[in-house]
Amino acid sequence: MEVQGQWAEVFEGSDRQEDSGGEGELLGSSTITLAPLVVNTPPPPVRRSQPLVIRRSRMNSVELSSVPSIPNPFPELCSPSQSPVLIGSLSPPRSDTHVRSRLIKVFGEDSHSRSLWVIPRATARDVCHLLVQTAHCSDQENWALIELHSALGLERVLEDHEVVVEVQAAWPSESDTKLLFRKNYAKYEFFRTPVLFFPKHMISDSADVTKGMTSAELIQNLLQSGTCPEIQGFLHVREPSRKAWKKVYFFLRRSGLYCSTKGSSKEPRHLQYVADLEDLNVYSITNSRKLYGAPVDFTFCVKPSKDRIRAQDLKLLCAENEQTRTCWTSAFRLFKYGRQLHCNYQLSQSAPRLQEVVSQRCESEASLVAMDFSGKAGGRVIQNAWEAQSAEREEGQAWRRREALRCSLPNLNPGSRPSSIHRTQLWFHGGVSRKQAQRLIEEQGLVDGMFLIRESQQHAQCFVLSLCYKLKTKHYLVIPCEEGGRKYYTMDDGLTLFIDLLQLVEFHQINRGILPVCLKHPCVCVTL
Repeated sequence: MEVQGQWAEVFEGSDRQEDSGGEGELLGSSTITLAPLVVNTPPPPVRRSQPLVIRRSRMNSVELSSVPSIPNPFPELCSPSQSPVLIGSLSPPRSDTHVRSRLIKVFGEDSHSRSLWVIPRATARDVCHLLVQTAHCSDQENWALIELHSALGLERVLEDHEVVVEVQAAWPSESDTKLLFRKNYAKYEFFRTPVLFFPKHMISDSADVTKGMTSAELIQNLLQSGTCPEIQGFLHVREPSRKAWKKVYFFLRRSGLYCSTKGSSKEPRHLQYVADLEDLNVYSITNSRKLYGAPVDFTFCVKPSKDRIRAQDLKLLCAENEQTRTCWTSAFRLFKYGRQLHCNYQLSQSAPRLQEVVSQRCESEASLVAMDFSGKAGGRVIQNAWEAQSAEREEGQAWRRREALRCSLPNLNPGSRPSSIHRTQLWFHGGVSRKQAQRLIEEQGLVDGMFLIRESQQHAQCFVLSLCYKLKTKHYLVIPCEEGGRKYYTMDDGLTLFIDLLQLVEFHQINRGILPVCLKHPCVCVTL
């Protein structure tokens, strides 16, 4: 076969290929084909080694597998395995179930904060429960998250069922808004003493009181069913775009908030619709006289819950006293959340308690009676009120003599209980002023029996017992005195003496003495 031009022989199926001028050993072949010979063919490019990219997930798995696992020596300081809140880590968890976690910051009353990774379904109750555990609080009850807007002077207690992430979503991106963690004894106090929170003169005449029920029975039945009686009364309202305040008659009903355009008239043609309760949040205002020119300090406001907080969106209202303001704000909460608040209250009552003995003593305090054991026939109940008061004074004198005898024993170690032991107690607040003490008690709920002790700013070496009773703060001077060469403290001009402030508090936790109510709840500040 004749072939024109230069050609090369290619042997298919062989292990070796040759040019026409070369010789080689043919290992095997089946077909011979002809292919044109390419002259001056460039050499194939040299393949150089490239760096191998190692994925982060693979690197983490290699590192974790090479390091032995070390058990956690303090498991009680970590968050529970099923808790919706993760704490203690500055980086978000890597598991797929917590991808959407958000970092929030909660402040204590000492301006220190703690960062938490919170998943979208975490409620205020969940966050409080974990903070109680990690901060090693003395008890697990009556803690709350407070939404604070410092520049506007607004604050409100988050309900236990509110989702924290959703609350923060309504905050302005650049603001001083923050969450506080502190005590709040009055969150559900209106379920225990409804008459104090809903005075008879503020209940609307449209409430059904014609069936023979008293005002207290009506309020109790409504609260148990998850609702509230209709509230009415005068409030000072700040006029839009003006600094003046005007006194207007308001009505709070299930359908919303109304005001009367003609005095206190309830006729439909005189009622003006103000706001829908389901879309409102209620805030108390601090320092309202300075910030908004309010006539008195008992100011609160309502604001649409879904809108960002701006000063022009606030509906500012001012009551005559603290009881009136508390009535309005409690009614707002009940009308908005209804049965949910009662469920939250029942859930808080069923929570585990660390101070079971103290709570049982407080619940059974109303059942205590005066007894006389001087006769031979055994004890008898003292029915006469004057005789009961006389027996209480005699018991106080006997207690004083027993304590004086105990302190005068020669084998008593004087260093076992120093005179400055009160400085280590949670209820002692040092040199805070009278106004600051009232503010601390107001912030934690204005519940009967809440107290603190502070140093007197007007009398040297004296102390002041600040006590809450019927939504008001009363102050009692604790004076040091000497008897028999020993220093004592007294509040009743030497009738009852105490060797230190701790003994004074312990005595009045079970005996009223000159106080209107026994000491129950210490006003404390937690450190995060």
